[in-house]
Amino acid sequence: MIKTVSTTPYKDQKPGTSGLRKKVPVFAQENYAENFIQSIFDNLEGFEGKTLVIGGDGRYYNREVIQKALKMAAAAGFGKVMVGKGGILSTPAASHIIRKYGAFGGIVLSASHNPGGPTEDFGIKYNIGNGGPAPEKITDAIFARTQVIDSYKTLDVADIDLDGIGSFDLAGMVVEVIDPVTDYADLMETLFDFAAIRGLIASGFRVVIDSMSAVTGPYAVEILEKRLGAAKGSVRNEIPLPDFGHHHPDPNLVHAKALYDDVMSPEGPDFGAASDGDGDRNMVVGKGMFVTPSDSLAVIAANATLAPGYASGIAGIARSMPTSAAADRVAEKLGIGMYETPTGWKYFGNLMDAGKVTVCGEESFGTGSSHVREKDGLWAVLFWLNIVAARKESVKDIVTKHWAEYGRNYYSRHDYEEVDTQAANGLVANLRDKLATLPGQTFGDLTVESADDFAYLDPVDGSVSKNQGIRILFKGGSRVVFRLSGTGTSGATLRLYVERYEPDASRHAIETQAALADLIAVADEIAEIKARTGRDAPTVIT
Repeated sequence: MIKTVSTTPYKDQKPGTSGLRKKVPVFAQENYAENFIQSIFDNLEGFEGKTLVIGGDGRYYNREVIQKALKMAAAAGFGKVMVGKGGILSTPAASHIIRKYGAFGGIVLSASHNPGGPTEDFGIKYNIGNGGPAPEKITDAIFARTQVIDSYKTLDVADIDLDGIGSFDLAGMVVEVIDPVTDYADLMETLFDFAAIRGLIASGFRVVIDSMSAVTGPYAVEILEKRLGAAKGSVRNEIPLPDFGHHHPDPNLVHAKALYDDVMSPEGPDFGAASDGDGDRNMVVGKGMFVTPSDSLAVIAANATLAPGYASGIAGIARSMPTSAAADRVAEKLGIGMYETPTGWKYFGNLMDAGKVTVCGEESFGTGSSHVREKDGLWAVLFWLNIVAARKESVKDIVTKHWAEYGRNYYSRHDYEEVDTQAANGLVANLRDKLATLPGQTFGDLTVESADDFAYLDPVDGSVSKNQGIRILFKGGSRVVFRLSGTGTSGATLRLYVERYEPDASRHAIETQAALADLIAVADEIAEIKARTGRDAPTVIT
């Protein structure tokens, strides 16, 4: 029943920060997905008879690749595969399933916040036994294997029915189709004070969540409406669709503008949240206050003990380098460790496994903790509701009081999407050539204190990750950061991060872009963004 299929390598299968992402027509090429899946299996040892978790965000081509992966897992010798009903598992739920049931690892099918559809994006990544994304040493080995692969093994059998919960035999391997929601919802109930949140909602506090026709809809309905008592319809766009209803499933002020406008209106809800394609990102909005991801991490860390699952305190905080330093000041006050890592959730895994950190965050709308090894959008939303319920204050009051205590880090990210790859690489190369000469230079009222290309030494395993983003730091604590993103599928995305620390509470009400205007202008002058990309303005500002 096992058959060996001859194949030839594809040269473009190098995983980025979150697995291999390409357009659906690329993945639909003959043996393209099979080559990558087999290359994953070829780099694993000791999995015979063990359990593999498979699931995805429901985007176009999800079901087809799951069927391929099931047959290949059986041919490879796995003893069992746990797969979400309908092929659905949010990324944090997949991480939890791997951890809870002691699985060997998992295959997560997602392109996260990228659009879905017949000509849009798809992705495959491998998660290891701790539930987190595979580290670079594994993804590098997978890529190396894709370059020489000449065959893969599969089964010549009919597809498995994924639309009913139950167990099936697949050539001696057990396929268990599971409820994708219950285990995750049960975990959330152990971490947060559901009784307090229910009381908040029962008091008339209106909560809405926009699931953006993506994977978190079933999770949010179960938790918010069924377990916490929010009115039916509080979860919007709750049905996962293969094309996300033509939405761009990225929870930010551009793609979730309708939600933002609703919360900000006088008659709108008190609290709004949105999550992305695979459920690992979040946006939080309170009446009169959009919470930046950097501030969200800092506020959650500062108020962590209000949630039952964190009542004994947190061990430490980690953030990606481009994320603002707001959480650093919380860590300093709490007397706990603060770790600055490259972008990519996989870098937090070692720190959490070693017990060094509990709460982690990235400026790209990702926050999470050691309850899983992925960022977790609904977890962050529930943490905010727990904080609001415990403090009996609005989101706006909580954030403004936090700034008064710790100072405000004005912060913004400017994305230049689908920039010509050669132009983007040229811009970064030119910046690197300038680094040695920038310190001491003055641009208006700003003087460069230091400039470097960020490198990270992992304090747990001693590994080194270089070229993780160009930092230009100015005297007084301001900075700009330049980085090419690894999560897109066409062209290059240039990200510019701009930050200014303001300790004076009387200056905390300035509009963000106005507060950062001089830094934005200097960033363009130094990097020659407009001249080199041909762009007069960013595609997205968050």
